[in-house]
Amino acid sequence: MSARGYATESEATASSLTLALAPALTREGFTASPSFFHGFATEPRAVAQGLVALADITATRYFQPVPTTMRDPVLTAHGDRLRAEVFSADNSVYARLDLLSSGLDGGEISYGTTNVDIGPAMRRTLAAITRNDLLHLDVGNDGLNAATPTTSAVERPVTMPDRWVRALGNAAEVHASLVARFTVAAAPARAFVASLPPSTGSGRDGWLTPTPTGIRVAPRASTDAVHVSGLHRLSGLKRLLTQLQSLTVYGPRDRTAGAAAVEIEIPGARLLVALTENATRGYSGEGALLASLAATDVLDNAAVLSALLSFDPRIDIDRLAADAALSAGETRESLAVLAASGRVGWDVREEAYFHRELPDDPDRIDGDNPRLVRARRIIAAGGARRTADTWTVDAATSTHIVRTTTPDYSCTCVWYARHGSSRGPCAHVLAVMISEGTAS
Repeated sequence: MSARGYATESEATASSLTLALAPALTREGFTASPSFFHGFATEPRAVAQGLVALADITATRYFQPVPTTMRDPVLTAHGDRLRAEVFSADNSVYARLDLLSSGLDGGEISYGTTNVDIGPAMRRTLAAITRNDLLHLDVGNDGLNAATPTTSAVERPVTMPDRWVRALGNAAEVHASLVARFTVAAAPARAFVASLPPSTGSGRDGWLTPTPTGIRVAPRASTDAVHVSGLHRLSGLKRLLTQLQSLTVYGPRDRTAGAAAVEIEIPGARLLVALTENATRGYSGEGALLASLAATDVLDNAAVLSALLSFDPRIDIDRLAADAALSAGETRESLAVLAASGRVGWDVREEAYFHRELPDDPDRIDGDNPRLVRARRIIAAGGARRTADTWTVDAATSTHIVRTTTPDYSCTCVWYARHGSSRGPCAHVLAVMISEGTAS
């Protein structure tokens, strides 16, 4: 995605706090000065602290910590809520703050997507807001205007990191494999969050395990336990410790160690913090969408779906399939393509896709997925040949054997030896899947 500039700078005065918005994509098309919502926050402290928590996360490298200045949430208005999404600076943590209509009063939430800047001075101002302050929000026009008693700061505009688009797509696919394992109430949730190591406290892993009194970090798996690699990556939740009302833990459907997510309820909002399978891995390199992107006719079908989306907070796949005259399977594959462009995400709580609109780039899929490009080159050169239960695949400088007798394809290449199928198929397996027509 190309960089997008801001129409105005962020600014804080004695009566208002303004975070500049980039030009936005809305239901009516591209808008240089978007307007999504204006009204009051019914829970000002929770809203302000939720935004600060996002700023904490996006400015943190959880793997090999080094200073960073990234602080650029993607903001989407869905008519019934405002969603703000970020990735950590090392791309291993995804966080989303959902500001619900119950937490916003006095105005109508519109529709659109843009990105905002939360700099250090703005962060300090938000952190100073108390639950007794009157907080007025104006999302759009000249920025995200939050009226506060006294502030004084000016923030420089920033651009959205390009790799976030790749990461948004992989995050949607990874999160679709997660289901709720258990929920705890306010008291045990606060005890667990308070016990989390700081963001610099790497090296601690474990299985989050429900107990009669709360959550225990266990060395081994048990029923409903969810494995977390790098518990310090959940430290951003501490910002909302006093606001916590409940906490839900999400893990893989097959109950194995993998990606994980924790979602907390706060007054008028929810904050989700999701983690890659390992603290050394970022969402942008997961390759979770490769099989779906290789499916036949998927690009044409995705173009049809794209015209039907309208900033839905929860995409009804059956209705969308009927409107597009596609099967449910074809619709899911096509949504994966739209995810690869950052145009849909996945809500683990509602188990549904949601629509966010980002500028369309037809070349992004090939540019962001070199394994898919290599697989297509192998097929075009006639390099995939079947013999019984195996395929011989000729790459540019080597030949590999792909076996199809196991539940997952296996390959003799170095990529498969290092990662197996945990980061998407290698180019040779992908070539076989395309040849067999099993890519989906």
